[in-house]
Amino acid sequence: MNSNAAKMAIGVGAIAVAVVLLIVLKGGNSDESSKTSNSGGKVPVVVVDKSGKPVGGIRELTYNEGERIHFEVKSGVSDEVHVHGYDIMKDVEAGGTISFDFPANLEGVFEAELEGRKEQIIELTVNP
Repeated sequence: MNSNAAKMAIGVGAIAVAVVLLIVLKGGNSDESSKTSNSGGKVPVVVVDKSGKPVGGIRELTYNEGERIHFEVKSGVSDEVHVHGYDIMKDVEAGGTISFDFPANLEGVFEAELEGRKEQIIELTVNP
């Protein structure tokens, strides 16, 4: 193989490796990646302390319309978590964790709160 052919083969190989790495690091198009959030592939967990307050303050979550909204609430108190706008409600026990997973099909800014305490724990933004 001459010098130019060898350089060409190395260049094509390097591009192929870069493309594969990009796909792997981005998560590809698998169903599992569509269930993750905008937080680098990790499902956001909102922690509520025993006084009913979100640890670290109100959590800001941002998604694009058409994505899956996926997050968990780990609560130190019993209450109902209500995602306003989407009108999704789930009960959580003290010491328990609940998961939310639904399509981002309404754009806008919405809050999720501990309904009984009227305590906002999430600001949810869905961009067009």
